Amino acid sequence: MAKGLCYLFTGPEIGERQDAVQAVRQEITKKYGLAPEEQSFYASETPISDIVSVLRNSSLFSDARLILVKNAEYIKKKDDIELLASYLVQAQEDTFLILISDEIGIDKKLEAAIPKDQKKIFWELFENRKTEWVTAFFRRSGFQIQSDAVETILELVENNTEALRQECSRLVLFLDKAEPISAEKIEQLLAHTREESAFTLFTQIALGDREKGLEIVHTLLNSKESPQALFAGLAWCFRKLLDYLGLVQTRQLNDFELKKIGLASPRAQRDYREAAKRYDTQRALKALSLITEGDIQIRSAGSALEHILIDIYISRIFDLASQHTLATI
Repeated sequence: MAKGLCYLFTGPEIGERQDAVQAVRQEITKKYGLAPEEQSFYASETPISDIVSVLRNSSLFSDARLILVKNAEYIKKKDDIELLASYLVQAQEDTFLILISDEIGIDKKLEAAIPKDQKKIFWELFENRKTEWVTAFFRRSGFQIQSDAVETILELVENNTEALRQECSRLVLFLDKAEPISAEKIEQLLAHTREESAFTLFTQIALGDREKGLEIVHTLLNSKESPQALFAGLAWCFRKLLDYLGLVQTRQLNDFELKKIGLASPRAQRDYREAAKRYDTQRALKALSLITEGDIQIRSAGSALEHILIDIYISRIFDLASQHTLATI
């Protein structure tokens, strides 16, 4: 029997992180000749004692198992940490565990129990790497894409390679290889293929239109968009707003600096200019806190209450701006 292995994959770059999980999956398949039996858990939802119980019980139907534990940053109780750490130092044979977190790190005792070569942080890509990624994607698919079209994609799509891969794969279905891809064509197609998104919701938040914002929320939920994906998109927008506010505070609000933070188009600049009138740094940080809190509450409550809870948390984000003195930026 082979010794079980434990991995820790953290950080906000979802696409590269998922590639690493797939690489582990493929290595197990190559070693055993068959794909592993696989189970996924959310640490924010499933008791750690239940997860460890599953880990310690061998499978009767497969030679190898792959267990994914997501939201590992929520493992904070002392007893839970002790229990899982004791498993990490003596993993079940032929069982492969991957702890996953969007955060940079998890509890230090858990991190220390995993060998260095089985831990990796997947940092958000720098702007130049995102540009290279999108350009290379279209070139591999046989397209020519203009630089302003690449910038438009990066402004309209959540900036991790998983979201970029999904949207770019969808775009190539509608594009003509005989014509260079322009920014105008990208805006037209993204509006057609993604009528509403977390980003159109952020536009309404920036404009202060609560009624339209909640209408978009309901449209997304009715189209089976997950609350987690919606919150992830909104979190990205508010982090970008913090970058924008930083430029305002340091008096560096110019085209060059805006382009550096991924806000080159007039449409994007309008959204963040309007948002900055309603949310200062403190309120933007509070909005991010509400997004995290809402995500946890919805995961804990389950699907029965998700529509009610997401309305509550989106309304609370709108409420943050209600007492803010509008400034001319």
